[in-house]
Amino acid sequence: MIGQVLVGLIAILHVYILVLEMFLWDKPYGMKAFGNNAEKAKLTKVMAQNQGLYNGFLAAGLFWSLFADAPFATSIANFFLGCVLIAGIYGGLTASKKIIYIQAVPALIALVAVNFL
Repeated sequence: MIGQVLVGLIAILHVYILVLEMFLWDKPYGMKAFGNNAEKAKLTKVMAQNQGLYNGFLAAGLFWSLFADAPFATSIANFFLGCVLIAGIYGGLTASKKIIYIQAVPALIALVAVNFL
């Protein structure tokens, strides 16, 4: 149960990231969230929209795991949480350390909860 709650929260987080990257990247709120200025946001908008789409796929997979039949739900959750964990580690090492805390750590905690609690 706690694993499903965490999976749901992480899915919602990725929908939020999708909105930030796809629709608010060059708006004041999006620029503040990612520490961008108007010039950088304009230059990177298409790339950010692509990233947002990928975050949407992660969210979709996590939501899918919540509604999948019991024999498959854990495997689906493990796959998508693993993707979130790897993306969070990579983003933390290459873009911003805070991504590790925002994305990777919650995914790791959810993985533990899904498999052991």
